[in-house]
Amino acid sequence: MRNTFGNIFTLTPFGESHGPAVGGVVDGMPAGIDIDLDFIQSELDRRRPGQSAITTSRKEADRVELLSGVFEGKSTGCPIGFVVYNTNQHSQDYENMRNLFRPSHADYSYYNKYGVRDHRGGGRSSARITISRCVAGALAKLALRHIGISIQAYTSQVGHIAIGRDYRCYDLAKAETNAVRCPDMEKAAEMERLIMEVKSDGDTIGGVITCVVKGCPVGLGEPEFGKLHAALGAAMLSINAVKGFEYGNGFAGVTERGSQQNDVFVNDGGTVTTLTNRSGGILGGISNGQDICFRVAFKPVATLLMRQETVDTEGSHTTFTARGRHDPCVLPRAVPIVEAMAAMTLLDYYMFNKSVKL
Repeated sequence: MRNTFGNIFTLTPFGESHGPAVGGVVDGMPAGIDIDLDFIQSELDRRRPGQSAITTSRKEADRVELLSGVFEGKSTGCPIGFVVYNTNQHSQDYENMRNLFRPSHADYSYYNKYGVRDHRGGGRSSARITISRCVAGALAKLALRHIGISIQAYTSQVGHIAIGRDYRCYDLAKAETNAVRCPDMEKAAEMERLIMEVKSDGDTIGGVITCVVKGCPVGLGEPEFGKLHAALGAAMLSINAVKGFEYGNGFAGVTERGSQQNDVFVNDGGTVTTLTNRSGGILGGISNGQDICFRVAFKPVATLLMRQETVDTEGSHTTFTARGRHDPCVLPRAVPIVEAMAAMTLLDYYMFNKSVKL
């Protein structure tokens, strides 16, 4: 089982949803970086359950404890071990699913691949494991500050409700002022009402998260099999419930001609730049210095609080109704996870491409 992300900056997470704890080991963290534990905790707080009426009611403090790799407030260059203890599991809620395969979950594929699975919340396939990504992503963000790279993700669509694709039309900081994490206040209210509606039906809804990277230098990425957009796509598609990835104009651009799509180069006071950024900040797999913009599609959460049909481990038809505390829409809590995966990817590629100290 492949459990390590990255090439130079790496994360090896551990734990299960209903085990004693989740955590991980970050290796390759540059030495001498100020480790702001309050910032790391704030990133975890953005992901934690029980934030609002539109998220799961599971109550977890999700307090992170750093175990190694930090001395007198700075990274030492040694592996950073960390742990977050699980304190509010309701494993009994999953007892009626011990011997059946939940629709659109990893139960069937895990069982057939490994011959065993943890039925309590999906075990390793649970989205709770993304805690480790948020911690590692926060560490990566602290390092990226030194080279002026910032990352901002936000909810741009829930179900059929969407805001405009041009992120420059919004104050992205406003995304953190509402429960949906959408920078358009009016659309955020509509999204929240839709989520509450599907929640009352015992159903779920999906949507899209947009992410904008500013300050990325020219030259990150390899021209053939290490393309930056491919690495970002792989990182995003590794997140639970993600079904699609596009950057720049993406699929929306297929209806236009090349004369409408090309980003024209100009000389701006001695600096080469482009008049537009339809390519999303990446050309030929390599960052070009423009903002990197990409979109990530999330499917509706697969756990429904309504009766569903399935088969059990013997192949016999059965029905069941899920119990427990589940998100009706994963997007609000997935925003920091998207940012974390982007941060880890960019720091890893910066260190791989530049091989210099921060």
